[in-house]
Amino acid sequence: MKRLLVFLFVFVIMLSACAPATPQATPVAPTAVPTEVPPTEAPTNTPEPTVPANPNLILATTTSTQDSGLLDVLVPLFQEQTGFTVQTVAVGSGAAMQMGTECNADVLLVHSPSAEKTFMDEGSGKERELVMHNDFIIVGPTADPAGIKGMKAADAFKAIAVAEAPFVARADKSGTSTKELGIWKAAELDPATTKPAWYIETGQGMGASLTIASEKGAYTLTDRATYLANKDKLQLDILAEGEKALLNIYHVITVNPEKCAKNNYDGAVAFKDFMVSPATQEVIGQFGTEKFGQPLFTPDAGKDEATLP
Repeated sequence: MKRLLVFLFVFVIMLSACAPATPQATPVAPTAVPTEVPPTEAPTNTPEPTVPANPNLILATTTSTQDSGLLDVLVPLFQEQTGFTVQTVAVGSGAAMQMGTECNADVLLVHSPSAEKTFMDEGSGKERELVMHNDFIIVGPTADPAGIKGMKAADAFKAIAVAEAPFVARADKSGTSTKELGIWKAAELDPATTKPAWYIETGQGMGASLTIASEKGAYTLTDRATYLANKDKLQLDILAEGEKALLNIYHVITVNPEKCAKNNYDGAVAFKDFMVSPATQEVIGQFGTEKFGQPLFTPDAGKDEATLP
């Protein structure tokens, strides 16, 4: 009996050994969670302007573009778009062209067409392009002692001389001064030579000359833009306006690099192109509208000068 129990025990052990092993689960590596890829930044459409090899540009211009506030708008735009740094010298057109002749300016913005043509004929300028126009007006005290209101310019000047009413002249070879002397010539008078007591020469820019005329109760010739920009500070009214003889035309001129080899001709061309570009012409055409209810300049790039009103 004992031997039988031992045999059964051995038999059970052998059966257990022969049974198939329980399969073990193969460990599964955890699935990696994909990391988020940052989106690619969209390229900008307005790259920073390349800094020019010579970034310094000297602009010689008439005082009217400065006194009217136009350059306060245009120069920062040009600098932002091109990378040039502009040094503006606001003088009369004659002095601006003299700076060009002496290679002391790179580009000019002036309004004295007859003097400009001489400047070009002498070879001092390289390119000259029409930019804009406004007009000259004759202003004076509200009382109008010479009675010129509504007269043509030459007749108004004759009346001022007959009345010996004070008249302020810039006498600075500017475009405005040149226009004034032309009107006196048309009136067959020459107070700049005879120098009567009523003829007051300032030798200053348009803004300063308007202030002097206001203080003295005098007449003067001015561009409309500078008058409107300073009107609130003046005791002067518009008394004569609106004839073709009072047209005031502005051109941009690059100084000839063949005569001024050290000048920044590339910068001058960049400024010229900027002034006649459609975007800048639109800015010029809108300038003054918000503040004065009318634009101070009419853009003219690409027009035939002979067709201007």
